[in-house]
Amino acid sequence: MTGFYLSGDMMGLDAISGSQHTHDAVALEDSEVCIISYATLATLSLHTPGLQTRLFRMLSSDISRDQGLMLLLGCMTAEQRVSAFLLTLSRRHQKLGYSADRFHLRMTREDIGSYLGLTLETVSRLLSRMQRDGLIRVQHREIELTDVEALKDVAGHW
Repeated sequence: MTGFYLSGDMMGLDAISGSQHTHDAVALEDSEVCIISYATLATLSLHTPGLQTRLFRMLSSDISRDQGLMLLLGCMTAEQRVSAFLLTLSRRHQKLGYSADRFHLRMTREDIGSYLGLTLETVSRLLSRMQRDGLIRVQHREIELTDVEALKDVAGHW
């Protein structure tokens, strides 16, 4: 598991360097996908004002997300990883105009564990502990961040 995409995210950027996709994608819910070939995208970016800037921002965002994941996996505790993951999802939802404090997890706890380098049991245990400590409320896949500042403290001000 290398990422979770939300509405408006670009997928398949891995094929730009090697002309071949190195990953598969699985939709976790009903989704719409707009397929644009690299050649078409490159041509459009030359002729459409602002598109090239937007494309570069998306590429930069992808790189930043990957670097953030490496930081998560490399030097954070399990609790810090889960906290940072929830805060990142919160920011991404907010950027899309959705609630930053309450959202539906589209992925399973096992998927989250795979993404964060943790076991399903660890993710479940940490979510339960965070709920018990009043940082979040969890009901099935619905998450409410009830103490964002405390989550930031746990994550190391992520």
